[in-house]
Amino acid sequence: MRVTVFGIRHHGPGSARSLREALRALNPDVVLIEGPPDANDLIALAADAQMSPPVALLIYLPNEPKQAVYYPFAEFSPEWQAIQHGFAQQVPVRFIDLPQSHQFALDSDSQKESLSNSSKEIRRDPLRWIAEASGYSDSERWWDQMIEHRRDSTEWFKAIMELMSALREEVAKLDDSPADTREDLREAYMRQSIRAAGREGFERIAVVCGAWHAPVLQTMPAAKTDTALLKGLAKVKVSATWVPWTMGRLTYSSGYGAGIESPGYYQHLWSVPDEVTVRWMIRVAQLLRGQDLDASSASVIEAVRLGHSLAALRDRPVPGLSEYNDAVRAVFCFGDDTPMQLIAEKLIVGELLGQVPDATPSLPLQQDLQREQKRLRLPPNATQEVRDLDLRKPNDLDRSRLLHRLRLLDVPWGATEHATGKGTFREVWRMQWQPELAIAIIEANIWGNTIAAAATARARSEADRLQDLPALTALVEDALLADLPEAIDHVMTRLEQVAALSNDIPHAMEALPSLAGVLRYGNVRQTDTAMVQQVVDGLVTRIVIGLPNACSALNDEAAEEMYQRLVQVHAALLTLQNTDLLSDWNNVLGQLVDQVGVHGLIGGRCCRLLFDQKLFAAEEVECRMGLAVAPAVEPTQSMAWIDGFLRGSGLILLHNEELWQILNQWVHSVKGETFPQLLPLLRRTFSTFSAPERSQLGTLARRGISGKTSASAGATSKLNEDRARKVLPLVAQILGLEYRQNEVR
Repeated sequence: MRVTVFGIRHHGPGSARSLREALRALNPDVVLIEGPPDANDLIALAADAQMSPPVALLIYLPNEPKQAVYYPFAEFSPEWQAIQHGFAQQVPVRFIDLPQSHQFALDSDSQKESLSNSSKEIRRDPLRWIAEASGYSDSERWWDQMIEHRRDSTEWFKAIMELMSALREEVAKLDDSPADTREDLREAYMRQSIRAAGREGFERIAVVCGAWHAPVLQTMPAAKTDTALLKGLAKVKVSATWVPWTMGRLTYSSGYGAGIESPGYYQHLWSVPDEVTVRWMIRVAQLLRGQDLDASSASVIEAVRLGHSLAALRDRPVPGLSEYNDAVRAVFCFGDDTPMQLIAEKLIVGELLGQVPDATPSLPLQQDLQREQKRLRLPPNATQEVRDLDLRKPNDLDRSRLLHRLRLLDVPWGATEHATGKGTFREVWRMQWQPELAIAIIEANIWGNTIAAAATARARSEADRLQDLPALTALVEDALLADLPEAIDHVMTRLEQVAALSNDIPHAMEALPSLAGVLRYGNVRQTDTAMVQQVVDGLVTRIVIGLPNACSALNDEAAEEMYQRLVQVHAALLTLQNTDLLSDWNNVLGQLVDQVGVHGLIGGRCCRLLFDQKLFAAEEVECRMGLAVAPAVEPTQSMAWIDGFLRGSGLILLHNEELWQILNQWVHSVKGETFPQLLPLLRRTFSTFSAPERSQLGTLARRGISGKTSASAGATSKLNEDRARKVLPLVAQILGLEYRQNEVR
């Protein structure tokens, strides 16, 4: 039996290319790869024509899908090329790492690694020390220059073996922990798998593993040592499948422990046979031109020359990504880092999303989602895309329903953006498929075998769990948007039960706006909202009866919260255009205006709402404002009343002389020692006015005159009648009138 161990980096085009050549030269009769044996039955799917990397093996606990691990593969991953070599040569391919069925069961408290700090750092990044000694800032740069740009050598496998052997010897000097760490268990299992392949009669065994593990797999201890170490390991049941992956999820920044910085760039190194620098600069130019940025052929030539010059100055055999970036920043971007962000996102990292075969094991809910994606022509995409859905179109309406149902299942494939309202026929979604959504779909499978059934069951379960009205009304809205009739009936029944038993007026007020929106705009989605009307009627009745008591004895913080609820409820009832409900609401507003002890903020807003509906005349408002700001009233209470009345719009002061005069006189009457206390309140109120309103109010204050007097000042000035008469024909034409001299008909 001849065992040849190839220590590789998990993702790297140079490693993959050298490994492919080494395997061709060795011609092994079995290929053993560091990977999860739990997925050995799925390896054959990697040969399917529909399989397109990047993809990942997903191993998870069936009863707790969040407990999961991924094993990603890109086209330039050495393990992927080893698998493809096995298929091409028709030799067995197996994973030999410690099965996840054991790793999930390991008790992290009792079997945690007890390593010294130095040995931990070496194991986490064993090449860091070599990179620093060689003058590189990190191991990524060192490996990129030493390995990934090589195209014609397999000798470095021996060099890596010697290097890792030396590093492991240093770790052994630093590490005096017992041999029961997770790494020791993994390496013991890999050695046992190699021995098992030898017992099966394989003569030329190729082992592909992370470079750190290579020395202890090449020279193995006695089998009984590994047998004793692995004896009695706990085990749990796991499931495995293939899932699509993205280039972005191969990066360090995604949280992937074996990640790389530039998967898109590595894909370029793998796929381009020659003229790597020239072809990279061409891709950069094409990207910039697509964004209407200057990128000429002359710039491409200059960037290529600069890249090679930088490599020579830095004593490097060929330009690397750092040289490319410096050249691009200088030639294409003129020193500006903004375009570099685009290049990093689109080219250096990349946006490729892989694909798995239809034969991949999947749960019923996953299969239903795939069918819906095909039916609605809504394929998953790794890049962010904005979809503007017209709900009058059947296909767009079904797309909207699918996305809303997925949100109910906590599968956030899309998020709504700047929608103009639920009463419009338009929804805007920002969508991006993330690999972890596969786990969310697996978790959601417990609710049903189809998206509609699962969303219905989840909504019903949530309704039974929720106890407060605002959350239930939000769930009603979600169920209506998702078009789930069974869920709507159940949630509405639950809502009626909670509403009937609830005496919490603030919660009822918070619940009403969502229900009013459903009631007002439900017909857009062709849904029956009769049950919603019953709940709305009941809530309004409870609010009208209980609001006076709920608004008594409020402190400033509670009054501010009640103010927001008043505004929202009033807007909702105006939207409904139900005269009976609005009449009851206005009656209670009138009661609050006259209620003794009500907070000024509430009293002022109620007066304003009635004034806006022309239920209070200007004279009555003047009288009430005069009483509210009378000298006998506490100045802070007076300011609160004014704040409630004026907040959000200063037009009423600009167009009503009496109100302006009352406010002006009140400000003049405030004592000097009290005014500093009121100034922040005045500023807060006036900050809610628009800039033009504040400007005009400031002009009035400086002049010390009323809005009407200011407006009339221009009217009393002498008019040029001859000039005014010249525009009369044009005005008559605009208005569609017949113009005659000295007469307009």
